[in-house]
Amino acid sequence: MKIITIKNIFYYSLILSILSSNLKAQDRNLTITQDPKFEQLLNEKRKTNVSITVNERYKIQIFSGDSDKAKKTLNDCKQDFLDLDGTIVFNTPNYKVWVGNFRTKIEAERNLIKIRRKYENAYLIKPQK
Repeated sequence: MKIITIKNIFYYSLILSILSSNLKAQDRNLTITQDPKFEQLLNEKRKTNVSITVNERYKIQIFSGDSDKAKKTLNDCKQDFLDLDGTIVFNTPNYKVWVGNFRTKIEAERNLIKIRRKYENAYLIKPQK
């Protein structure tokens, strides 16, 4: 086993300090150009998700499936239940239609009974934070 002497430690330290003294951080400006369609797409996404606020309120899920059927289901539901707001939420790979924004579970269950007359697979959810 080779023993490192104080002389060798001194030389290694000296070489390391000389090499590290010449190091400099990168100093360069970077310009990023972005396609305007990207910003437009982000704005559309924000509009779609504006009502998807995860809170302590109860909602009723009436549909889960593909995009076209979700849009049709939401439009039908808005016509049938004028007092309930609804939104489409995308959770890979399905689009889910959520309606209502109920403060209490009792209020949500009362509306669930009405909604189940038309949408048999509807069920109560409480979005998690």
